[in-house]
Amino acid sequence: MCDPRRIDLVRTPHIEASHHLALQPGTNVPLMNAFAHVVASEDLVDHDFVRERCDTESFRDWLDFARDPANAPERVADVLGVPAEDIRAAARLYATARNSAIYYGLGVTEHSQGSTMVMAMANIAMATGNIGRPGVGVNPLRGQNNVQGSCDVGSFPHEFSGYRPVKDDAVRAEFAAHWKVDLDAEPGYRIPNMLDEACAGNYKGIYIQGEDIAQSDPNTQHVEAALGSMECVVVQDLFLNETAKFAHVFLPGTSFLEKDGTFVNAERRINRVRAVMPSKAGMQEWQATQALATAMGYPMNYTSVEEILAEIAELTPIFAGVTFDLLDREGSVQWPCNEQAPTGTPVMHQEQFVRGKGLFVQTEYQPTPERANRKFPLLLTTGRILTQYNVGAQTRRTDNVEWLDEDVLEIHPADAETRGVRTDDWVSVTSRIGEITLRAKVTSRVAPGVVYTTFHHPQTGTNVVTTELSDWATNCPEYKVTAVEVRPANHRSEWQDGFAERARNQAEALAAAGS
Repeated sequence: MCDPRRIDLVRTPHIEASHHLALQPGTNVPLMNAFAHVVASEDLVDHDFVRERCDTESFRDWLDFARDPANAPERVADVLGVPAEDIRAAARLYATARNSAIYYGLGVTEHSQGSTMVMAMANIAMATGNIGRPGVGVNPLRGQNNVQGSCDVGSFPHEFSGYRPVKDDAVRAEFAAHWKVDLDAEPGYRIPNMLDEACAGNYKGIYIQGEDIAQSDPNTQHVEAALGSMECVVVQDLFLNETAKFAHVFLPGTSFLEKDGTFVNAERRINRVRAVMPSKAGMQEWQATQALATAMGYPMNYTSVEEILAEIAELTPIFAGVTFDLLDREGSVQWPCNEQAPTGTPVMHQEQFVRGKGLFVQTEYQPTPERANRKFPLLLTTGRILTQYNVGAQTRRTDNVEWLDEDVLEIHPADAETRGVRTDDWVSVTSRIGEITLRAKVTSRVAPGVVYTTFHHPQTGTNVVTTELSDWATNCPEYKVTAVEVRPANHRSEWQDGFAERARNQAEALAAAGS
């Protein structure tokens, strides 16, 4: 288990981690490089797998990189905050087991080197032959329902469905011919780019479905400024969330209980979803989007979700064989599902990788610019807890609030003592871009120098203090590393006072409107 915090999975009634590597936030890459050093220097490589399945030239270069003494556990132990002998033992356990699987979540991707870390894990999996059969692999645990499916069908601005690049002329021509419209070869903006351009006056409108960026995205005050500067903000959601407070138009959304279609989970499994009740909104989200497109001059004429799935299958090779009839007959299938795999593909990469030979990539560690210093000596990392779901828009409306009725700041006893902080005291958390206050919880679940909180309650404003830094490849925000200082406090922050006033004003306006 690699986590800066001693989460419940470290020790449960049924299983206990052999090793808990409580690394410092932002040091994932040097940890994996140290694993690579152990594998390479102790010859724990699966040479048969590498010879048959991988690019030998890139492997030799990676081997030289991994053997570099700079990557030795003894050299990086102080950076990680983890004893070298623990790193070596964990690396050996992974490399020598009959089957070893890597499972990772947002603790990998929400870093400035998140993509580098994924490559580092893939290197280790290939070098030890732990890919392409049951019980192994590099497995991302998706943070929300159907994230996988959204990515599969083209939610990224640089890719069409099936992860085919927008810049590919042949791919773009295929979609353009089907949709009967010219398509731009230039990828669109990601959310951080949209917000930056909005603040610059160049991005005028946004349509947001099922996402609460005013609460969930970093640097909240920048997000609020961007939303406030747009000429048209349309929000479609189940609830009047924080982003809806900036909307010019609010459209009701539908819950999973009202949906008809498919969801795709983290194992690429396409599941049939059926409505168990009529939509309270009177219209499915796809119907609302279709009506908007038609009103804006691009007629859409889908008559059912089955027709939409048929188009996805026609334009997406990995979905080519997927139909409602197949899902009804098989229960579910895992893509790729096509002529070569008519009932899906339970295990990926069994014979070869999609690119052919597996490519090893050297993963140099580039420390995040967000570092602890004299002014901000602690590192804040943020996350969720089991009883609350993401920003809490749904779970805060249930009895789950009995387990967490407010966000709290976990702080190590040593750091609390030097600051005169006790459990339940109000504390100020200040970063280089903002300040919030919340109650403290003194606990040894976090290491000295590290503090932790959640972002489930909007009045906390956790993301007021998180920064604009993001992953070099994906722009995924670096929620896991923010340099902060913690001090005793006796008042709410300026942003929190403004939030409370805005909430009162909006509640009064809704009441006056009879909502």
